[in-house]
Amino acid sequence: LAAMVLSLVRMRKRGKDLLAAAMSLCKRLLHFNVSKLCQSYQTSRVCSERTYSDYASQKPKPRPRAEGTDHMIFTEDHFALQESLRKIIDKEINPFVDKWEEAGTFPAHRVFKILGSAGFLGVNKPTEYGGLGLDFTYTVALAEELGNIRCGGVPMAIGVQSDMATPALARFGSAALKKEFLMPTILGDKVACLGVSEAGAGSDVASIKTKAVKTGSEYVINGGKMWTTNGTQADWMCLLANTSDGPAHRNKSLFCLPMNLPGIHLARRIEKIGMKSSDTAEIFFEEVRLPCENLIGEEGMGFTYQMLQFQEERLWGVANILTSMQNVIQETIEYTKQRKIFSQPILHNQSVHFRLAELETEVELLRSLLYRATGLYVKGNDVTKLASMAKLKAGRLARELSDSCLQFWGGMGFTSDVFVSRFYRDSRLMSIGAGADEVMLSIICKYMDTLPKKR
Repeated sequence: LAAMVLSLVRMRKRGKDLLAAAMSLCKRLLHFNVSKLCQSYQTSRVCSERTYSDYASQKPKPRPRAEGTDHMIFTEDHFALQESLRKIIDKEINPFVDKWEEAGTFPAHRVFKILGSAGFLGVNKPTEYGGLGLDFTYTVALAEELGNIRCGGVPMAIGVQSDMATPALARFGSAALKKEFLMPTILGDKVACLGVSEAGAGSDVASIKTKAVKTGSEYVINGGKMWTTNGTQADWMCLLANTSDGPAHRNKSLFCLPMNLPGIHLARRIEKIGMKSSDTAEIFFEEVRLPCENLIGEEGMGFTYQMLQFQEERLWGVANILTSMQNVIQETIEYTKQRKIFSQPILHNQSVHFRLAELETEVELLRSLLYRATGLYVKGNDVTKLASMAKLKAGRLARELSDSCLQFWGGMGFTSDVFVSRFYRDSRLMSIGAGADEVMLSIICKYMDTLPKKR
C-alpha cells in the first residue's frame, strides 16, 4: 500500500493524470488480501518513517552505506524498501535455508506468495498488473538485499520470478497475456521459469533447436530445455523457440507456455555442486499445442527480446552477489579476529588484513560500475557493454574472493558449517550462467570493435 501511494506521488510529480493513476492503483488493491497483508507485515509507508512488527529471527546486520548522506542511485525510499524486505528474509527464509539446501529444493509457491503479497516481485512492473511502477534502481536495491539470504539458490529463484522470466512479457506482451501470466507472477500466485538454454545451446542462444511450428491457430512445439531454474515447480515458462528457418537472430520467438499442457515432460531434476536449494530441471516438449495468442510481441523478435532480458538479468545478478561478497568479507574478519595461530589472531598477519583490504576495494569498484550502468539504464541508454563488464568482473571476483577468504578459515572453511564454503560452491555459477565469461568478453570486444569478423 505504501509503495502504491509513493507511485501515485511520483506520477503527480511527472504531470500524469491523477484520476487515471488512482484508478490504476485501485485495481492493484483488488488483488490484495488486505487484512492478511496487514496482519503479516505491518508496513505503514515506504518513503518516510516506518513501523514494523518486531518478528525478525535475527537482528539485522548494520547496512553499509555510502559515505556521508548521499548515495549514487539510492534514496531513503530505497533503503526503507530494503529494510522491509530484510524483515521477511530474517523470518520467512533464513531460518529454513539449511533445511532447503539439504532437501535440494524450497517451497517456491509459499515463499513467492509471501514476497508477492508484500509487493517485492514486481517493483518495476506496471501498477495495472500488480507492480509498483518504480524504476529499475529499486530492482537493484532489492537484488542487493536478497544477497543477505544465506544461500545462492533461493535468491536466484526469486530473481528468475521477478526479473528474468518477465521483462519481455511486461514490455511487449498483450494485455491478455499480462493479465493471465504477469499479474499472478507478480502477486506470487504462479511460479515462472525461463526456457532458453538447451543441452547443446547454453550461452550460444542463437543455436537453440526447439521449434514452434505454426499450424492454423496454434503453434506445435517440439524440443527440450536444460538447466531450467524453478522447472520442477513452475506453472508457466517464458519459452524461446525457433518459429522459422530464417537467420538465427531473426527466426526466434518468445511464448508464455503453461506447464500443465499435454506433451510437456519433466525429464529429471538436475543435481548440482552448488545452488542446491534451487530446483533445476531438464524438460522435453513433444507435440505441445499452444494457442497463437500466447506469443509475446512479434514473431521472429524473440532473440532481440531475450537479449534485452539478459541485460536486466545480468545487472540483477551483479547486485545480488555484491552483498554476499560483502558478507563473506565481514564474517572472515570476525572469524580471523578471534581465531589465533602462533599466539596471535590470524587477522594480525599483514598478508591477511592486506588481502582483505584488496578484496574490499575490488567489491567497491564493482559496486560503482553497477551503479553507473544502472543509472544509465534507467535513463534509456544501452548498457550492454557495461552490464557485460560488470557480470564478467562479478564472476571472477566471486571466485577470487571466496577462495581467498575460505583459505583464512582453514579447516572450518572446508566444512559445510560456514557460509563461506556455501558461497564458494554457489558463486561458481556466476561465471557460467546468463552468459559465460568468454561470451561476456566477446560482447565487450564487439563494442570495442576488436572482435574478428566472421568469414
